[in-house]
Amino acid sequence: MTEPRKFSLLGFLPIAIFAVLIAAFFLPGLWRDDPNDIPSTRIGSPAPALFVSPEQNAAGAFNDETLRQPGVKLVNFWASWCPPCRTEHPFLLQLAEGGLPIYGVNYKDTPKKVALFLEALGNPFTAQLIDPKGRNGIEWGVLAMPESYLIDSNGVIVLHFRGPIDQKIIDTLIKPAIDSAD
Repeated sequence: MTEPRKFSLLGFLPIAIFAVLIAAFFLPGLWRDDPNDIPSTRIGSPAPALFVSPEQNAAGAFNDETLRQPGVKLVNFWASWCPPCRTEHPFLLQLAEGGLPIYGVNYKDTPKKVALFLEALGNPFTAQLIDPKGRNGIEWGVLAMPESYLIDSNGVIVLHFRGPIDQKIIDTLIKPAIDSAD
């Protein structure tokens, strides 16, 4: 008859190490105050170059020079196919009515869809450009729609916000950033 195997703690060592690694490296990310708060490498850097396609942006486009003009401004990446963009739109209108110039970069959309969206919901944009292939989104580090960048008079990004803007974001992030950028 064979003897029963003895329990060995050494056999559980790989499982224990794996559990410790999971706890140390992966679990803290699940309990962030704001799971959408992914640190931006753009804050404090000049706004990236814009690629403006003349055939897609015949009228109403803006460029790098626009973003370096005096005054604080907001660059908003959005799309007509994006539900959170529709949710934030009234708040963009509110910011524009309050005097903040907003420059829209429409991401992977068509001029016709852009026009229909803005006709239905109103146009908060001082100027806009269409980015049909998403090149500007790549250069700016956009991860998902919508994303917004507050830019100071020197063309430097002072705030990068991922997700839809709402009243809480305006009051707690955008207005203080505008005040500190003046």
